Amino acid sequence: MTFEIRQAKKEEMKHYRRMMAEAFLPPDVEDPDIELPAAFTLCAFENGKMATSYVSLPFTMQYNGREQKVAGISGISTTAEYRRRGYLRKITEKHFGQLKEEGKRPIAILWAAHAAIYQRYGYATVSNVNSYNVEPRYLQFPLGQPLNGECRVSGRDEFELLNKIYYQSIKEKTGYLHRSEITWKIGPLAPITKGVLFKILVYEEAGIPLGYVIYTVGKHPIQEPFQPHMQVQIRDLVWLTPSALQVRTVFWQFVPSDDPLPYLLLEPRMLNQRPYDGLMGRIVDVEKGLTGRGYDDEAKLTFEIVDDFCPWNQGTWCLETAKEGSHIKSTTESPDLVMPVSTLAMLAFGHISATRAAAIGRLDVKNDKSLADWDRVMKTIVNPHCPDEF
Repeated sequence: MTFEIRQAKKEEMKHYRRMMAEAFLPPDVEDPDIELPAAFTLCAFENGKMATSYVSLPFTMQYNGREQKVAGISGISTTAEYRRRGYLRKITEKHFGQLKEEGKRPIAILWAAHAAIYQRYGYATVSNVNSYNVEPRYLQFPLGQPLNGECRVSGRDEFELLNKIYYQSIKEKTGYLHRSEITWKIGPLAPITKGVLFKILVYEEAGIPLGYVIYTVGKHPIQEPFQPHMQVQIRDLVWLTPSALQVRTVFWQFVPSDDPLPYLLLEPRMLNQRPYDGLMGRIVDVEKGLTGRGYDDEAKLTFEIVDDFCPWNQGTWCLETAKEGSHIKSTTESPDLVMPVSTLAMLAFGHISATRAAAIGRLDVKNDKSLADWDRVMKTIVNPHCPDEF
């Protein structure tokens, strides 16, 4: 038997696409006809046949107000006859080593069908998302903002305007990706299937765009007698002012965990809000993964990281933060906190506070006074969120 881990060749991408179709089923939108470059892949081959697929997408992510290059992991699948042979682990080990050596993308992120798989490799859930499923009659606001503007119909040709509004809205946030034209075309602006209506509305005040909503209208997936047969599904919703926020429709799947709508409606329970875990993150390089983050306050944080998967992270570190930038170095000082690298990702993304992590056993405290510094420095303005699947 021969075994190797390498990039797929161009002629092998047809087999990769077939693996994706079998693993994730055909999508409910038309294929935007965008080819994935073979150079983004890192796959396992047994006897020359692709056994496990793996893709690393070069993204830029907002990281508490700063831009951070990250590796977006996607397209993972192992065909049935090659499972339980540790191929994904071998690929992940090799890829993390490459990321460390290249020194450009110290963080890996992914959407997991099964979180347990990736926690083995040091990933942690770093954001939560909600979904809403509400009838339009319940979208009523008791203390609504005055609507000084109006909505107009837009189209895919205004991609640059939509991207500008989107980027304005994410500057101080964490987890949001910088969208390229391709990201838009396979995400919010993806083609639709026959029988589905696609709409873009832009909200403006005095001619200034302050928000938009991208949505589709199609048949409800569950048909019941004497019930409405159509469903409005939000693909993307961005607002720069509270008045723009009130332009709402019916079904929204990727809702930020701190979305304000439940606090604004007359009947918030009618949103049928459903929470679930969102983005997973992994700090591959602690040194660059922490200094690339934005910090709003000064502190000196001494901590020990446990990371058997990426041994270069193992040890005690001293991080000094400031608004102007941060510095980190290995140290022989006694650590205030001891934690696995997965918990560090949760703290760095602002998904959980150090105090909360200590209370639920996600880290060990050697110096109780340090918790307040960690809470203050790692706190984000809004909860981490990523509205884009990849």
